[in-house]
Formats: sequence, C-alpha cells, structure tokens
Amino acid sequence: MKDNWENAFLAVLKHEGGYVNHPKDPGGRTNLGVTQRAWEEYVGHEVDEATMRGLTPEVVKPFYKSRYWDRIKGDDLPSGVDYAAYDLAVNSGTGRAAKYLQQIAGVTADGAIGPKSLEAIKSCDPAETVEALCAMRLDFLQKLPTWDTFGKGWGKRVADVEEKAMGMV
Repeated sequence: MKDNWENAFLAVLKHEGGYVNHPKDPGGRTNLGVTQRAWEEYVGHEVDEATMRGLTPEVVKPFYKSRYWDRIKGDDLPSGVDYAAYDLAVNSGTGRAAKYLQQIAGVTADGAIGPKSLEAIKSCDPAETVEALCAMRLDFLQKLPTWDTFGKGWGKRVADVEEKAMGMV
C-alpha cells in the first residue's frame, strides 16, 4: 500500500542497524542493511570503507525504494502484506519474496509480480498471507548454514515483522 512505504522503510532500518562487517556474514561490509557489493552496483563504481560507514538513511532511501519496495510492487500490495514482503525482500531477495507471495496466491511462482499475480495476491486474506509468508521465510532461514550464528536475531526479526504486519492488516 502506497501509504505504508515510509513506515516500512523505517522499520527495516530499525532491524538492519548500522555498520557491520561480521566475518561469518557472507554479505561482508554492510551499513543500514546495504552491502558494499549492492551499493557499488547501485552507484556504478567501487566504494571504500569510509563511504560505507558514511551512508545515512536519506542516502539509502532511494536504493531501498527502487531495489526492493518497487520490485515487489509494495504500493499495490494489501496493507501488512506489503511490509512483510518488503522486509523479506530486503533480507532474502526480491525474487524469493515474489515467489513466496505467488505460491501463497496459487499462481505461477516466477519471481516477478505482474498483474495476474497482484490480482491473485489481493484476493487472498491479508492476515493469512502475512502468516504464511513469515512461516515460509522462517523455514528458509532455519535451513541456512549461518542459522547457528545469526538465527536468534533472524527469528526475532521475523516474529517482529509478523506482529507489525498483522497490526497493519
């Protein structure tokens, strides 16, 4: 839902936190949830540690909007579903978020949300969609080899997202 973008963006930043460069995180150097590799791709050139440390919410907001919210059609999704799908997209990719939504809606899970997918997603009960989306997400995360290192935080994040998204439904 278009009106939810701002709150969804701020909620994701709350979960993503600030600068990190954890040796067990395959994302490597990250700030505000933006990996160095993704930021370099977005800006079209290599960046250094100082640049990554200097990222601010205002600077990364267009990145998040175009790379995640717009790709999962956040403006067109039901309230609550939009936030749950957006947070999933940020954490595990837009293709995975789209495929999960499509599976829940019973349409071809091709990873690209088009008119048919949107119509099917909108016809589903939003609360049931949020619940299913978060369950699928948690199942995926628990199977990752880094679950032992990051699982506690990931599990809390999924629970927080589900609670907030259900409040938006």
